[in-house]
Amino acid sequence: METANKKKSFSFPSAFTILFFILIIAVGLTWVIPSGSYSKLTYNMQDKVFIVKSYGEPDKTYPATEKTLDEFNIKIKLTNFTEGVIKKPIAIPGSYQRIEQHHKGIQDIPVSMVEGTIEAVDVMVFIFVLGGMIGVINRTGSFNAGLMALARKTKGNEFLIIFSVSILMLLGGTTCGIEEEAVAFYPILVPVFLALGYDAIMCVGAIFLAASMGTAFSTINPFSVVIASNAAGIQFTEGIGFRTLGLILGGLCVIGYLYWYGKKVKADPSFSYTYEDREEFRQRYMKNFDPNAVIEFTFRRKLILILFCLAFPMMIWGVMAGGWWFPQMAASFLSFTIVIMLISGLKEKEIVDSFTEGASELVGVSLIIGLARGVNLVLEQGMISDTILDYMSNLVSGMPGSLFILGQLVVFIFLGLIVPSSSGLAVLSMPIMAPLADAVGIPRDIVVSAYNWGQYAMLFLAPTGLVLVTLQMLHIPFNKWVKFVLPMIGCLLLIGSILLLIQVSLYGS
Repeated sequence: METANKKKSFSFPSAFTILFFILIIAVGLTWVIPSGSYSKLTYNMQDKVFIVKSYGEPDKTYPATEKTLDEFNIKIKLTNFTEGVIKKPIAIPGSYQRIEQHHKGIQDIPVSMVEGTIEAVDVMVFIFVLGGMIGVINRTGSFNAGLMALARKTKGNEFLIIFSVSILMLLGGTTCGIEEEAVAFYPILVPVFLALGYDAIMCVGAIFLAASMGTAFSTINPFSVVIASNAAGIQFTEGIGFRTLGLILGGLCVIGYLYWYGKKVKADPSFSYTYEDREEFRQRYMKNFDPNAVIEFTFRRKLILILFCLAFPMMIWGVMAGGWWFPQMAASFLSFTIVIMLISGLKEKEIVDSFTEGASELVGVSLIIGLARGVNLVLEQGMISDTILDYMSNLVSGMPGSLFILGQLVVFIFLGLIVPSSSGLAVLSMPIMAPLADAVGIPRDIVVSAYNWGQYAMLFLAPTGLVLVTLQMLHIPFNKWVKFVLPMIGCLLLIGSILLLIQVSLYGS
């Protein structure tokens, strides 16, 4: 009996604990993995020249010409640099060198946590503004009134909401790589999903899982496939047919899986992977929602919800066409919030209290982002990321075409853990990995696909990516998420492997 009680009392570590242990492991890796560095090339927009930074040497300036790029064996169009398409430093092929070891110590753990939080301040401000906005809208009763109206209209067809959200996220992922921006949808959609009879993990599936599957099979996403193609020296339209086919197959898998899971939960709530936490979820997200209460859906409440909904297409437009990033997105949401405050009918103290309470509920989420950035800082400052890339490139070099591309897929799965940024990994790895495809006689766009599919298979789980932020926001244990998402990772890798092998057989020599 005592043993059984001990088993029941065990709870999986929180996101903070997981990331803290990963930070310790990262520090340990700086003592195990040799430090090394590639020379990096950047374009100086002001002076219109290339600057090459090599470790331990003064910066060198070169004319911004195609000849310079050819000398460094960088097969990227000059216009990609001069027009600002590629802004981050490009690793120069064949320039890797071992350097003195950059050990990190115990004293660096708290420092990296603080520095990572400072680096993530733009994302954190966005999240605080979002939380404050939701707090104000909640105080007006608009969400509750809208929830009741939605529940009445969708009775018997609840999955249409899941389907619609999933399709939107798939499209958002494949076109603009919606990831961090998706955190804005959770606080409002979780109560909706719970009111429809689903659980909180279905919300993560419809938003994070669908968006990530869309991003994995990016078609025109400028932050992954476009920048990776440019860094590989090819047009992003090369291979788009296979990526579109993958998107369709991956999307069908996600929607089919959510339909199956949702049907099971609706039939038997105890089937839910988060069943034991259901009461906590309901108290947290529906504490102000009484299904038996009558809340009038007034014109004012409808107008507030319309303004809230308008903030999202405005954000997506800004990211895709306006060059926005988190400061601009936060300012946009804050502008909508101010308008909502003015028409809310609330007293000044109610407005201030509801905004600060809403923002305070997302403090933990913001700190998770900072801690994850701290892990990345340790790996960067320890100078081991380039060493891992060099080792991986040598590992797959010279393999037969089919083994080479599957090896690339595995390599990018691992690199996705080390470098969770899609654009960062693209400019770091593509100039090194893409030329290896030439040696085995296959097109470079196949390597770009392997990068996309491998990296995102890891980002479904990578603690240094966005997943822990999402889980912390919804208070879902990491082990429950792993159980839920593993079938979809298997689908992604199976679809990706088959499509890669088909491409190699069609276009390989």
